[in-house]
Amino acid sequence: MRLRFPSLYAPFVRVGLAAALVACGDPERAPTVPAPTTISPVAVAYLEEVVTLLQRHSVKRRTIDWTAFRAEVMAAAGPAQTISETVPGIRRALALLGDGHSVYIPLRGSAVSVPTRSCHAPTIGRSGGTPNVGYVRVRNFSGPPAEATLYAQRIQDSIRVTDRDGIVGWIVDLRGNAGGNMWPMIAGIGPILGEGVVGHFLDADSTFTPYSYRDGASASGDTPLHQVSSVYRLKRPNPRVAVLTDGWVASSGEAVAIAFRERPDTRSFGTATCGLSTGNTTYWLSDTSRLVITAATMADRKRRAYGDVIPPDEVVANPDDTVSRAIEWLTFATGPAGAVAVVRER
Repeated sequence: MRLRFPSLYAPFVRVGLAAALVACGDPERAPTVPAPTTISPVAVAYLEEVVTLLQRHSVKRRTIDWTAFRAEVMAAAGPAQTISETVPGIRRALALLGDGHSVYIPLRGSAVSVPTRSCHAPTIGRSGGTPNVGYVRVRNFSGPPAEATLYAQRIQDSIRVTDRDGIVGWIVDLRGNAGGNMWPMIAGIGPILGEGVVGHFLDADSTFTPYSYRDGASASGDTPLHQVSSVYRLKRPNPRVAVLTDGWVASSGEAVAIAFRERPDTRSFGTATCGLSTGNTTYWLSDTSRLVITAATMADRKRRAYGDVIPPDEVVANPDDTVSRAIEWLTFATGPAGAVAVVRER
């Protein structure tokens, strides 16, 4: 028996046939839709939102011709019609900034950044201390607040377990710390770092905002940002400290390295850091994508600004020798005349 389709379905059959002919490349039946030649109002509005945030908050905002900047960004976007099609314009904006640290994180898809340098992959080598030299590793961290609390507490707990009578100094190993959230890092290493202002952020208006550690909490200015649940204090406060760095230490890892700069009885060993010693702030866009803007340059306790690589006080090219040299320095102190004296209990 031959099946018959009701007439209701006939239009769908004809549409399917037309689609099949188009798919096969029938030139007489293929619709011709001209490609847009100008950017849409939606895309313009989104790019304007991005550029306005950069103009307000970028650490380089005082040095940029923003009229020319906008024109280049819009031109790079071409005939973008949707928000997702504005990515070439946003990438051009980040390239024009040239800070190498700002990032656009779309609601869907991959993050967009324009790095200005390549960090060297870490080769940690030997780690650990000795019976009279304490050792603590500060790894990179990114995660929600609950995990941040656990991360910071683990650092303080590792200090608590290691601390004992007779320790002449501490190794703080930052090698391989590629960054993330600096505030639990500062809160965790605080017992060795010491209380008070440990660094600054310098913005485009030459304003310094201090960051500090006090009583188990890291803070920016007067605002506490992270607090450990159980505060530990060293048996011997204000110890001698050796800080270890390499070319993979970046961003928040560099903030910790800077926190130890200009600290008394402190010396750094290893190789220079990556060179992203700038501070970022995250802003939410209208479509809930995020724009992470480099808004400040990191500076030390004495307000010396960085913004680039942080060289160690003593270069140790072979990572296997870095810990050994740090232990040697912690165990022996070189006097003004070059004599070597044992560091004794204070």
